[in-house]
Amino acid sequence: MSKLFFKGRIETRQNHVLSGYNVNRDIKAGTEEAPIHIVVPTEVRKQEVEAIAQEHSIIANITVDESQDENTLELDTLLNKAKTTVFEKKPNRNDPCSCGSGKKYKKCCA
Repeated sequence: MSKLFFKGRIETRQNHVLSGYNVNRDIKAGTEEAPIHIVVPTEVRKQEVEAIAQEHSIIANITVDESQDENTLELDTLLNKAKTTVFEKKPNRNDPCSCGSGKKYKKCCA
């Protein structure tokens, strides 16, 4: 019998596979299918936020409510996406040294 044979109930395994957080979802926030919701205290602030959303082509439902605090968390999240970190490639041992000595990296600066 194979080591990969599942010994438990099959319906339990299927439920476990289907559950979890879906990171690669098809609908992105700020589109027509999933507009973001923003609450602002004044009409002037609403116009400012609408201008920012149109500039970045984000679809938002903006509500003016003086009794609630301003909530622009979803807009801030879309505008300040994290960028991918790129590191410089470290030279291999047998590559020429970057200091310009003409020696191999392993005999010079390693």
